[in-house]
Amino acid sequence: MGNKLYVGGLPYSVTEGRLQEIFSAHGTVESAKVISDKFTGQSRGFGFVEMSSGGEAQKAIEALNGTQLEGRTLVVNEAKPMERRDGGGGGGGGGGRGGRSGGGRNRW
Repeated sequence: MGNKLYVGGLPYSVTEGRLQEIFSAHGTVESAKVISDKFTGQSRGFGFVEMSSGGEAQKAIEALNGTQLEGRTLVVNEAKPMERRDGGGGGGGGGGRGGRSGGGRNRW
């Protein structure tokens, strides 16, 4: 088991400090990160916690998964490796102006 945990169902008011505090009751917390929207800065309701060992991570999962925090149910499990985003693909899309010949209004 790895030592990085996914934490879902976080109340939007939870800070990284509070997240670290919650998990430190179950072992040594190496890092705690609340994920926020890059445009608004508001929490997205999930984060990641890195414990110092796999055993402590397992202990935290057993203790916290399914518990309530400020009226929300926490989901705590082992974090999956981030999927690679190569930024390629995307294809298609394109113009929406083709095909109309003559007639109609020409707005562009």
